[in-house]
Amino acid sequence: MPSVANPVPPTRDEQREHRMVQVAKLYYDLERTQSEIAEEVGLTRWQVSRLLRDARETGIVRIAIVPRAQRLPALESRLQTAFGLREAIVVPSMGDGDVAQDAVAQAAGQYLAGLSPRPGLVGVSWGRTMASVAHWLAPGWNDGVRVVLMNGATNLKSATLKTNTVAERFAEAGNGTATLLPVPAIVGRAETRSVIEADPVIASVLKLADEAPVACFGLGGMAGSVHVESGYLTAADVDGLVAKKAVGDLLGRFIDADGAIADPTLDARTIGLAPERLRAKSHSIGVASGRAKHAVVLAALKARYVNVLVTDEATALHALSNQALSNQALSDQATNEKALSEDRENTHAG
Repeated sequence: MPSVANPVPPTRDEQREHRMVQVAKLYYDLERTQSEIAEEVGLTRWQVSRLLRDARETGIVRIAIVPRAQRLPALESRLQTAFGLREAIVVPSMGDGDVAQDAVAQAAGQYLAGLSPRPGLVGVSWGRTMASVAHWLAPGWNDGVRVVLMNGATNLKSATLKTNTVAERFAEAGNGTATLLPVPAIVGRAETRSVIEADPVIASVLKLADEAPVACFGLGGMAGSVHVESGYLTAADVDGLVAKKAVGDLLGRFIDADGAIADPTLDARTIGLAPERLRAKSHSIGVASGRAKHAVVLAALKARYVNVLVTDEATALHALSNQALSNQALSDQATNEKALSEDRENTHAG
């Protein structure tokens, strides 16, 4: 009877490679968090993060995001010059769907991960765009980072997409910690907001959000507002805001075409960092894509709420064309005023 060779046990390197494949599948294909993976496979979160990093470095995982996030440097320079931006990141337009949002979100994630020196404290907002940015952050993007949520995010309704866990996901990808703002985005009365913001715990979070040198936030359009999905506003409320000339929101604050608060009564019931505080940030990073965001991006640029813009080509071109029209209108006004002044002088001389 022929002898049967005993199976050769896998080497330590082979075992580690199998573990890297297992963890990578759970993270990238099944979209489990690192904490969930650690619990499932019996590792620490740090070990899971290290396995994911090693999987990328050894080629087991290849994240092909560069072709979808090619930048347009000439257009970026025009934006920076026109609006006095610190930086602009513009990717080719890919329509108005998830593909376009993903391309812009990837570019935003790359920009954040490439900041030098790496910020120890980062403020973030919540919403669909920011959830996409969090998804595309590479594991270990900023080791030990502290992340603070800048506006209220507790959902009133259950949503299919977890748009209110952005801070946790940013921190988890960076092996850091998240400080949350566990209050509603909008409350029923201005007095309630005052009481909540005066609470020492909440006040300390808002102070931390104000102190963060880097802020990253989405710019929301009026169509399909995440505030409706989350239960804070009704469709009728949004119609009312449009009637008051609102073009979109940032940090939950609805603004008009010039960046001013569109509805002061609603704003008095909104919890979070005030938009004007963004002007004090070294990096105030606005992220937006698609036709529905054109107006709010232009408003945020005009009001200088952003000094870094991550967007798509069509949105950038819309902002530039409107800025050119605005400059032409100012030039025409100055010419007319000069002509009127000369006419008056000639009349007096006569």
